[in-house]
Amino acid sequence: MNTMSWMRAALGAALLGLLGLLAACGGGSGDGNGGSGTLRVALTDNPACGYDEVVVTVNEVRVHTADAPDSDPGWRSIPVDPPQRVNLLDYTNGALLDLGQARVPAGTYTRLRLVLAANTGAQADRNWIVLSGNPGVRVPLKTPSGQPSGLKVQTSLAVQRNGLTDVVIDFDACRSVVVAGNSGQYLLKPVLRTLPRVETGVIGEVSLAAATAGASVSLQQNGEVRRATVADANGLFKLQPVEPGEYTLVVVTPGRATAAVRQLQVFSGQLVRAAPAGQRIDPPASGTAIFTGQVSLTPVPTELDATVALRQTLTAGDTLTLVERPVNAVTGEYAYTGNAVAAPQVAQHAAGNSLSFSADNAAAGHFTLRATTGGVSKTAGPLTAAASDTIDQDFVFP
Repeated sequence: MNTMSWMRAALGAALLGLLGLLAACGGGSGDGNGGSGTLRVALTDNPACGYDEVVVTVNEVRVHTADAPDSDPGWRSIPVDPPQRVNLLDYTNGALLDLGQARVPAGTYTRLRLVLAANTGAQADRNWIVLSGNPGVRVPLKTPSGQPSGLKVQTSLAVQRNGLTDVVIDFDACRSVVVAGNSGQYLLKPVLRTLPRVETGVIGEVSLAAATAGASVSLQQNGEVRRATVADANGLFKLQPVEPGEYTLVVVTPGRATAAVRQLQVFSGQLVRAAPAGQRIDPPASGTAIFTGQVSLTPVPTELDATVALRQTLTAGDTLTLVERPVNAVTGEYAYTGNAVAAPQVAQHAAGNSLSFSADNAAAGHFTLRATTGGVSKTAGPLTAAASDTIDQDFVFP
């Protein structure tokens, strides 16, 4: 072998060795070089509003380590076999539906897609709602144009070699169903996020009267709802899974004062009681006001994707979101009824101690409205409302 041939052979061997070293150092990106683990997926729901059923059909869950196109081979599938037809309202109060599990390369997955069946042709009964007060009448849900590729969620799922990673998809039914003008059509624009599957959360009880009136219960941070549910027929509620942290527990009941429990600490691996067993949160009756208006956007979109939140701030500084829903996708209109104007009832949480509520009179009847579209928010207020008032508030973007 001449000198030039020897040098070429040596260089080739060095390059092969370097490639082998790089491959051995890999494995953190889900590319299969670091072994594999199991990813298990479940589904839960925040409470819906104004619906007796919100039904979707789930075909598949897909995950990727990066924001990649549909055709990228790095997408990993967790098949739902057979496809699951799910009434989301069956999965509140901590109830979970297991969708499936699969072995995937170890790594950190940052994109998740929930793939739903589309309402097409002879399969137009895969996704529907039943409006409250209209039992037995199914109204089809028009599904998004991007349905085949799935509904996208940013996440962070660390799958360890030979480990089990549990994730829960939180499907917010209330904010995911959008009215389309006066056409009688309803659009499915899913609002999703992922949570770790942990035995961490809050349990408690509201009065039977509040439960009958439709009390909703949420855990909030700085006015943002982190977990929500509706009390069951016995007044019991369970908010799980929840990430550890400090929250304000908010109980909103049509025709009753808002109740808030401040500085409720949620610890990892524990179900914290909002109040000692047997103590029911029982907010008093209240007069109510109506908030209504319209969101408009220039240029006018084919379908308006916007929400409006009704909020209230306690004297202690906590901001409470009382309701937040999508506006009409065609007209931009919104209307909230049954909103209590009496002073919020506020208690301080102390583990193991009974709750002692007192009226926050300075906050009575004072509200703000926040409209959000395209990641931009506008706030109106403070707005003052008394019993039987109707407050009209429009928002114009940009």
